[in-house]
Amino acid sequence: MSTLPFVAHVLDWYDENARDLPWRTADASPWGVLVSEIMLQQTPVSRVLPAWQAWMSRWPTPTAMAADEPGEAVRMWGRLGYPRRALRLHECAVAITTRHDGELPTDLDALLALPGVGAYTARAIASFAYGQRHAVVDTNVRRVLSRVVTGVADTAPGSAARDLALAEPLVPDDPAVAAKYAVAVMELGALVCTARAPRCADCPVVDDCAWFRAGKPAYDGPAKRPQGYAGTDRQVRGRLLAVLRDATGPVPQGALDVVWNEPVQRARALDGLVADGLVDPLPDGTYALPGAARAN
Repeated sequence: MSTLPFVAHVLDWYDENARDLPWRTADASPWGVLVSEIMLQQTPVSRVLPAWQAWMSRWPTPTAMAADEPGEAVRMWGRLGYPRRALRLHECAVAITTRHDGELPTDLDALLALPGVGAYTARAIASFAYGQRHAVVDTNVRRVLSRVVTGVADTAPGSAARDLALAEPLVPDDPAVAAKYAVAVMELGALVCTARAPRCADCPVVDDCAWFRAGKPAYDGPAKRPQGYAGTDRQVRGRLLAVLRDATGPVPQGALDVVWNEPVQRARALDGLVADGLVDPLPDGTYALPGAARAN
């Protein structure tokens, strides 16, 4: 596959089909990009968009967020799922405020040193917020490159070294073009080269795609276990947190007991929330979001 036509086709397609998202605008702040990247992990854009807008309206800068209680971050997170990300964002805001005078660093290593910022997120911020040249590989990009380059329908669970080795040769040399390509190929995976129903007839790189040329063979790699929700500890945790988010202050044990009728699982879920720092058990036997008791 020739790299140049592939990149050009992806970029041309993106110019015509990119979604209008607020964290992609020219005036989007690096903080806004970081918030979007954390929220978008395992969560669709349709759910993230209103949450991101509310978050940025309340906390337009890391400094504004760092001045608030971590429990307020959990409250604002609402039902996005994986609420520990809200605490990581608050910790990140504190670190940016104390270590970097309230400005997200531009250096990749400095970004990686922030709480909750892993290899993908650091590269995404450096690329999308600062226009740097990096191979940025999420699930969508991994799937596009697996199909186009290797001819495999999907990949086994991600390997950072393998993903970067596959992606790096395709990244344009010019940083500005590379940054645009990074988001363009991601968008292609999200809208066209989807996991379950790829729209190959609409794909700008179908002529370059090894998987399409091979007749779109089915994925035969390691099975990927779907993540259940109903009846799991995750569901119980979500219900317990919903009570605390909706409360104006600490809540008694009884208010939590009514949300799930299996006491052993309920207690396990509550203990997990406490261990994760998402809930504060108070001396009087009540429970609150972290920092909520101090705020009141």
